[in-house]
Amino acid sequence: MAVPTTPLPTGLADFASDPALSRGRRHPEPEAPTRTAFQRDRDRVIHSTAFRRLVYKTQVFLNHEGDLFRTRLTHSLEVAQLGRSIARSLRLNEDLVEAIALAHDLGHTPFGHAGQDALAACLKAASVQAVPGDTDSWGFEHNLQSLRVVDELEERYPAFDGLNLCFETREGILKHCSRANAQRLEQQEPGGVASRFLQGGSPSLEAQLCNLADEIAYNAHDIDDGVRSGLLTLDQMAGVELFEHYRRTALKAHPQLQGRRLLFESIRLMLSDQVYDVIDTTRARLSTAQVHSVDAVRAGPPLVAFSDGMRERSQVLKSFLFRNLYRHPQVMETTDRARRVVSDLFDRYMNAPGELPEAHGRKQHLARAVADYIAGMTDRFAIREHERLCGAVLFP
Repeated sequence: MAVPTTPLPTGLADFASDPALSRGRRHPEPEAPTRTAFQRDRDRVIHSTAFRRLVYKTQVFLNHEGDLFRTRLTHSLEVAQLGRSIARSLRLNEDLVEAIALAHDLGHTPFGHAGQDALAACLKAASVQAVPGDTDSWGFEHNLQSLRVVDELEERYPAFDGLNLCFETREGILKHCSRANAQRLEQQEPGGVASRFLQGGSPSLEAQLCNLADEIAYNAHDIDDGVRSGLLTLDQMAGVELFEHYRRTALKAHPQLQGRRLLFESIRLMLSDQVYDVIDTTRARLSTAQVHSVDAVRAGPPLVAFSDGMRERSQVLKSFLFRNLYRHPQVMETTDRARRVVSDLFDRYMNAPGELPEAHGRKQHLARAVADYIAGMTDRFAIREHERLCGAVLFP
């Protein structure tokens, strides 16, 4: 992929999200005198309790396993950086991209996907007992939970629950949604952030961009963390075309490179080329689609994308990481213990709701209250709470 040589554009494109034309907040508020609506959203996310918790939430490796492994917080920062870089070249709204990127994982459970899977299983079992045949009403999706965090669970303002973010930021946070949950959201907010999952169409270009920047970021940093942990080797990575191409490129330019410098330079080149690929491919799609407004973007198919070749090579890398890192016996042993922590905590709180903080215990549905409480925990708090309530030391 050739490096773009045109100067960086200035000003927003007509297909970018304009904060002055935002679809607004659920609770009307006067505009801030010194910040746009999307800048204000970003600031609210950064100052939220849920954002601070991300520093102690697992990406792949538990926080206590090493000081330099990514956490949900550092991952979110990397997504924001990549997103802003691409948005600038495409003349999209950088502030909206940053707000979405920083908020997209606020609903993630402790222990990463292992915690999410365990909590989803617990809620499904609880729903069978409480509301036979209505398993979806108690389901758990981390994207939906992120929306719940910014709409309901944060407690910072006197007049409303949540952070009261703009429609455009909330739309980007809800990347995926089951049809059942989309129907429930649509009943609460007709024509709102879940409508596209029922009617078809796409979110804003900024939301589409964050979704792809998320993938670019975790593929790259999971290679770094995997090699740092010793679970992956550069020799193993030689079988992955996407990475090996850039490793050879790095060695051709710097024959003396080895070890971590070679790893870093290979990842840097891979990241750069993927960014340029997204910019070039998206520009071509925008030109073909001839969209000239955000409404036109929402009415059509996704436009922010990899080229076909880059998408194929990226999928090969994802499959490699799944087999060799995410399903590595050492990682699986840890995630098995993590699932037990979450499952044990859920059972304990369901059987002894007095152990819940008062604010959670007042909620209408106990199972949902328990899920909200556990989902908000950091890894280390969940481990301590499990030791306190269950007497078992699973992570000595």
